[in-house]
Amino acid sequence: MGDVRLENAFFALAARMRNIRRWGLMRNSFEENLLEHAQITAVLAHALAVIRRDVFGRSADPDRAAAAALFHDMSEILTGDLPTPVKYLNEDIRRSYKAVESRAEAQLLLLLPEEMRPAYGELLRGGEGEVHELVKAADKLAAYIKCIEELRAGNQEFRSAEKQIRQTLEASELPEVPYFIERFLPAFGMTLDELTGS
Repeated sequence: MGDVRLENAFFALAARMRNIRRWGLMRNSFEENLLEHAQITAVLAHALAVIRRDVFGRSADPDRAAAAALFHDMSEILTGDLPTPVKYLNEDIRRSYKAVESRAEAQLLLLLPEEMRPAYGELLRGGEGEVHELVKAADKLAAYIKCIEELRAGNQEFRSAEKQIRQTLEASELPEVPYFIERFLPAFGMTLDELTGS
């Protein structure tokens, strides 16, 4: 297979996102790993960008938003998924964890050839500017959808998280968020037969 250089390990490590379990403090009806979370977040970020561009007539790049969402939590391969109640317990912990994330992102970039690092640096940070705000909103929507699915499965463990995330989404200043919630979110509570009209 030939020699594998450290600067060529980035994508092999990205594939290990499937090994990082999310919602570690919660009893889950079904497990969610980081790779699954990245995929649905990318779908949602793409949708929010399309809504911004095609519904509200504002500038947006759906492909860039989707790409940034795919990589936005990749640093957790090295850091693990720190539970939200711990991550946001106080400003000192939040600041320290941000520093840990930044260091992990820098370590990941060293696993790429130097000429590729600028392209992936922005993606690992979840994009910049408008892309970043869409990815953050998509990340919250993905967490909210997970809560809805768990509650629908009868798992009351997610009741408090659902309320907190819903409040955050309702407070969003992005018009794309209520647009998505009003039109698309109700379908996440439907059965397969209902979704397909069978």
